[in-house]
Amino acid sequence: MGDTHDRIELLDGSLIVSPAPSKRHQLVSRRLANSIDAAVEPTGPTVFEAVNLRLGPDRIAIPDVVVADTDDEGTVIEAGEVTLVCEIVSPGNAAADRVLKMQLYAIARIPWYLLVEQDGETHSLRLHRLDGDHYVEDRVAKAGETLTLTEPFRWQVDPATLR
Repeated sequence: MGDTHDRIELLDGSLIVSPAPSKRHQLVSRRLANSIDAAVEPTGPTVFEAVNLRLGPDRIAIPDVVVADTDDEGTVIEAGEVTLVCEIVSPGNAAADRVLKMQLYAIARIPWYLLVEQDGETHSLRLHRLDGDHYVEDRVAKAGETLTLTEPFRWQVDPATLR
């Protein structure tokens, strides 16, 4: 395939090619990662953006943000190291983020899933927690509200600060 700016994910043996995220998408991702990074303990988990995440033998996804208890060696994070995974919904991949990836992250037993919804010029955050073999919505915050977490780490964010 040669050098490409596309995201290439491996899902059940098939390559899924997506264009590079928009500038807005990347800005939201960076602000979100910076906010989480400031909240985690210095000796706690590490925050990554657009990293290879192995969900299984034939499954490697590239989430927008990953919080993992791992080192900085190599190119792949294992699902068992991840405490929270985040996807920023874009018009071109909404179904994948809301349904397919959510199911794959749940199957991989990742405890927390954060979905960033882009509502025009504003954002909302939907935090899901793993309950058995699927996610249930734990809390929601819209622009002007505060999403407050006590686990998997202490963090507060107003979705309006992501834009």
